Amino acid sequence: MESLSTIRQREGIYFLCNRCGGRAVTVPQVRRFAGDRFATGLLRKINTTTFLGGRNCPFCSDQMRQFYLEQPTLQLDACRPCNLIWFDPREYEAIPEVAVESVNEMQLRVAEAIGTYRIEQMRERECVDAEPDASWKTIPALFGFPVETQTSPLSCRPWATWILSGVIAMVSILAFFNLGAAIASFGFVPAQAFRYSGLTILTSFLLHGGILHLVGNLYFLLIFGDNVEDYLGWRKYLLLILAATITGDCVHLLVESGSHTPCVGASGGISGVIVFYALQFPRARLGFLMRLYWQFRWLQIPAWGALILWLLMQSFGVVMQLSGFSNVASTAHLGGSAAGFLLWLWWRKAERQPVT
Repeated sequence: MESLSTIRQREGIYFLCNRCGGRAVTVPQVRRFAGDRFATGLLRKINTTTFLGGRNCPFCSDQMRQFYLEQPTLQLDACRPCNLIWFDPREYEAIPEVAVESVNEMQLRVAEAIGTYRIEQMRERECVDAEPDASWKTIPALFGFPVETQTSPLSCRPWATWILSGVIAMVSILAFFNLGAAIASFGFVPAQAFRYSGLTILTSFLLHGGILHLVGNLYFLLIFGDNVEDYLGWRKYLLLILAATITGDCVHLLVESGSHTPCVGASGGISGVIVFYALQFPRARLGFLMRLYWQFRWLQIPAWGALILWLLMQSFGVVMQLSGFSNVASTAHLGGSAAGFLLWLWWRKAERQPVT
């Protein structure tokens, strides 16, 4: 999410990125600057292109569509719902300015004001009472799970997420036939952390203590993992899960070093995915179905707000775990979260390094 400043000049309003110098400009503003004919051509390209670029909209966080102009020669990104075009530094200056507009100036001012108001409202709005974009999302929401209110299009199929989920489901279901023996043999035991040369860190990731435990972890992996895999690529994505799993078990080992209770579940690795998702897509909308007496209402909050609530819950879980009132390894969740945060910082820093 770029840090944008609203710039008001005699020519109109645009949103300037304080970091890279690019600017987000509404289509009405482009029309006012470059004329009706040029803006109409832009709209035609925006409405017909199907290619998804590598940039997310700075306001709604959806992936922007990429298109090309011949005169001037430019490669631009646009968000159709926000009616917005992104210009890298010095690209907007290449657009030909016209002295006389072919549309009514007052209409342009009104359209620009409406577009600016909608964008400002989208930036400032925190809770929206609106249903998600698919009716099936009501089912997990009834069980207390968060749902993505707007499903963002992916640039490729999340094969790594699907295959990993399938492997977890298959191994866990097979283990259910003799669950006690499977957990005792292949669960992660802090007091015996290096059984099988430490491979129980990986085997415990594939096992789960029951069907609800399995379904819950798979839901979070499938809902958030596809977006993270789409952004990182499958190699970095699997590295993120591996690092979060190992870090989570190491933190659990440091806190519960003398424990002989086996620990199983993929939640440590998935915690890293959840944190990475919330940090990379902070304005993605997550919906919760709330019950008010006999009525159900949708509550939407941005991903960064949901992350704060989730971290508070995990911190409370750690207190309960250390007090002996919970058998959930919340320390592993926080360890996996730390790994997700550190890798997000590392890869974010690497992306900002200039190419020589």
